[in-house]
Amino acid sequence: MGQTFRPLILVGIFALALQATVLYAMGQPPICTCGTVRLWVGAVLSPENSQQLTDWYTPSHVIHGMLFFALGRLIFRGRWSPLLGAALALGIEVAWELIENSPAIIERYREQSLAQGYSGDSILNSLSDTFAMLVGFGLAARLPVRASIALALAAELFTGLMIRDNLTLNVIQLLVPNKAISAWQAEGGLYGASTKQ
Repeated sequence: MGQTFRPLILVGIFALALQATVLYAMGQPPICTCGTVRLWVGAVLSPENSQQLTDWYTPSHVIHGMLFFALGRLIFRGRWSPLLGAALALGIEVAWELIENSPAIIERYREQSLAQGYSGDSILNSLSDTFAMLVGFGLAARLPVRASIALALAAELFTGLMIRDNLTLNVIQLLVPNKAISAWQAEGGLYGASTKQ
């Protein structure tokens, strides 16, 4: 492991430890309250959604990483380094995970009929979301721009078709809820629908 990656690893460990500690202090459970740990939960309307390692919203966090990579390149331009960009991405993602699990945002999600039972993420799920963001960041760092865009669009279309929700719809519904989108989501996709990212 190169000397240049050590600072990023230390920053990553600190960020994840801070994320877990704050979520615990906010009252989020370490793992699913069902008492089991699963790699994947595919039932969106299940109480295990947002509680296990991965779910239908994991691709959204991969896309976060791709977007944060692009943002870092834009912000740092001539001073760009993948380590600096990854640290920025980690900071943004950890901040979002904490905001997303705050009482105000949880309540905002609950205002939508499809997320009335939402109680936030387990700490395991939240940390997994942050790791998925890092995977997306790494993909964007290695893939051509067109391939990154194609991958992000494919993920959005696939999850949109499967569960009638994705990153784009989630952002719209969180910021400016749309009754037509809510009605379409309520009809349900193959795996049910929810409004949580």
